[in-house]
Order: sequence, then structure tokens, then C-alpha cells
Amino acid sequence: MAFSGNKWSKMIKFCVRLVQRWLPEPFIFAILLTFVAALVAMPLCHQTPFEVIEHWGGGVWNLLEFAMQMALVLVCGSTLAAAPVIKRAIASMARLPKSAPAAIALVTVVSAIACCINWGFGLIVGVVFAKAIARQRSDVDYRLLIASAYSGFVVWHAGISGSIPLTMATPGESLSIATNGALTDPVPLAQTIFNWHNVVTVLFVIIGITIANTLMHPKQGVLTIDPTLLKDDDDNVATSVSTSAKTPAQRLEQSKLLSWLVALMLVAYLVIHLGVHDANLDLGGVIMIFLALGLVLHSTPVAYVRAFGKATTGAAGIILQFPFYAGIMGIVTGVGMSGISLGGVIAEACIQISNPVTYPMLTFLCAAVLNLFVPSGGGHWAVQAPVMFTAGANLGVDPGLTGMAISWGDAWTNLIQPFWALPALAIAHLDAKDIMGYCLIDLLVTGVIICGGLLVWAM
Repeated sequence: MAFSGNKWSKMIKFCVRLVQRWLPEPFIFAILLTFVAALVAMPLCHQTPFEVIEHWGGGVWNLLEFAMQMALVLVCGSTLAAAPVIKRAIASMARLPKSAPAAIALVTVVSAIACCINWGFGLIVGVVFAKAIARQRSDVDYRLLIASAYSGFVVWHAGISGSIPLTMATPGESLSIATNGALTDPVPLAQTIFNWHNVVTVLFVIIGITIANTLMHPKQGVLTIDPTLLKDDDDNVATSVSTSAKTPAQRLEQSKLLSWLVALMLVAYLVIHLGVHDANLDLGGVIMIFLALGLVLHSTPVAYVRAFGKATTGAAGIILQFPFYAGIMGIVTGVGMSGISLGGVIAEACIQISNPVTYPMLTFLCAAVLNLFVPSGGGHWAVQAPVMFTAGANLGVDPGLTGMAISWGDAWTNLIQPFWALPALAIAHLDAKDIMGYCLIDLLVTGVIICGGLLVWAM
């Protein structure tokens, strides 16, 4: 890929080459992180190799439910995107940008807004939309296009599906237990997600990544992808299903009524769950929405099954790697005979150098480091909530600010953590090293914006 001679282009070129040279396949990255976490935990936490191995093995299966949810988000989302009406709608939107930079900007904004609404929805929508644009335009760099779709993921924890602020807003004894008594009453969303400081920070982050992604597009040497890979998901297998049912079994397979009845049951449950019980839209709810829409838009059960089967091939990375990250989480959170955990050591180091103004920013950076090893909002809550909220209260820091600092840190380093990119990469037919160089630039840009936003909020 060719770049101009200015400093910005040189920095982009350096980051892209750095990542392509040194970032291994995501599974290898997970293995290396396992060894790093183990080797650091032993001296810092005074744990024996046997304790570390026990923590790792005890954590390996702790993300099975979440891994299944993530696989279903990918497969159900991809299957929904393969429905003819959805493909036509996305293709129409993909024709809107009139230039390559405009295409990059549109993908970034669409992805970020969708992730603010719901991260599972945004993760799939962004990359599917990016592929649709790639089918329409041959002058857009494909790697940057997919990186732009993934970059919107950085705002999801600050949006309405952020797991930490939603947990803080949920009343119950578990909140006090998780925070060691620092929080006895729920923190309303008006003090976290909808606080004007957070809203402004989100807007500046979206503007920042949109400008950065647009400026990163090369003027020449654009990298495109094999058109057959773009066409792969576009050929809906359902079109080959015969419409002439002869046997009772075939009539059931092609019954639109069955699809509609199942979809109706899914919608009815969501209405009860969200409307009557006033619950939040979680990952399971997103999957149900994808499933219900997919069943209806594919018309018949057999058409949906065949499209679903085709989409499952992209879930291999999730199935393989999630147990390893669960093991890493076990190492980071595991407490040995010394009574110390690696996550606690990192959190305490942050506290020791903090004051009321710098504490939120340092909490954010602490969470960002932990996120490389524990890329899970629930994991962050378990590791940091008992320590950070108590320290924040002692410093007089608003608990809503502390919670959002953790949330931003949990989301920020996702830009260079292949874990969350797996579903997007599977749909895009790319490797992590193809997009992470561009995401590294976004990491630097957004890091400055988020740190500035937290400092202003704390003043």
C-alpha cells in the first residue's frame, strides 16, 4: 500500500507494518497472554506454579455460556444479514457514499451508533455494512473499511448496553457485596451513561475515530479483497430450496406458519421481559431479536436452517479461544495462599499514585491494562469493583465517574485486543493483523480524548 510522505502517513505505515510483523494469529495471542499472566502472577502475587495452574484450569470453563452467546450473535446476525430483504436494504445504503473517504466515514458512524445502542448488534451490523460497501465500490481499502467498522466498538461500554453502568443501576444486595459496601444504593443511569460529561466524550470519540479513519485512507495502492469472498455470503442458499412440497415432512419444512409462530413466541417473551418486568436488553435479548427477524425474513424453516448452517463456519475462533481467555481471567482473579490477586495488585498500584482529579483517568488506564487479559465487563466488575469504588469513595470521587472510568477502560483496549474482533473478522474473511494497525491509530486518538474527558469530569 502506498502512502504520502507526511508524518501522519508515516505513522500509519509504521503502525500497520508493526502489527503485521509482530501480531500473531489470535489463538497464538491468547496462548502468549496466558503465559504472560502466569509469569507475572507468580512473583507479584507470591503464588506457586501449582496455584497459578489451578486458577487457570478452574477458570477455563467459566465463559461457556458467554461463548455460546457470542457464537449465536455471530451466526444469527450473519443469517439475518443473508435474508434477501436485508441484503437489498443494506445494498441501497451502501450506494450512498460518493467517495472512498465518505464510505469510511459512513461505516464508522453507523458502527459507533449501533454499538451505542447494543454492542452485539453493532458488532455485526458494522462489518456487514462494510462488506456491502466493498461490493459497491472498488476504490475503498478493504482492510481500513473493516477496521473502521470495528473501531465503533470502542464506545459500546459508554452506551446503553454498557454492562458496568447497568449493573450499578440495578438495586439489590449484590451491589453492596460486589463493591465491599462502597455502594449501598443503585447509581442511576443519569449519573453514568447519560451524564453530560459522558455524552460529550462519546460524541468526541465518534468524531475523532471518524476523522482518523477518513484520513488514513490511502490516495493510491488501495487494497481490495477477492470478489468471490465478498460474494460468498451474498448468495443465499435459501434460493435453492424447492418450493414444491410433496410430502408432509416437506410441507412442514416449508411452512411459513411455523416460522411466524416461533418468531411470535420470541417477541412475546421479549415484550414480557422488557416491558412488564422492566428488564434491560441483554445479549440474550439481542440474539432473540436476530433469531425472530431471521425466521420471518427467510420465510420458511428449511431456508433459515440452510442459511444458518452456512453462517456457522465463522464461529470456529470463538469456540476455540474463549476457554483460553476464561483461563486467563482465572489467573488474573485467582487468590492464592498469599491472599493477593494479580488484578488486585494492578488496581492497588493505580490507587497509590492517585488524587481526586487523576483517579478516574488512572482507573481508566488500569482497566485498559486489565482488559488485555480479561476482555469482559463482568470480569472487570469482579476484579475492580471491590477495590476501586472503595478507594474512589475515600478520595471523594463520584461513584458514577468511577464506574464510567472502568467502563471506558474496558472498551478502549478492545481496539487492539483480537478477542472481540473475532466475530467481525470471521464475517470479513480477514486476520486480526489486517486491521489492528489501523485500530492502533484509533487507540491513540481515542485515548487522548477519553483521558481528557475524564479529567474534565473530575474537576
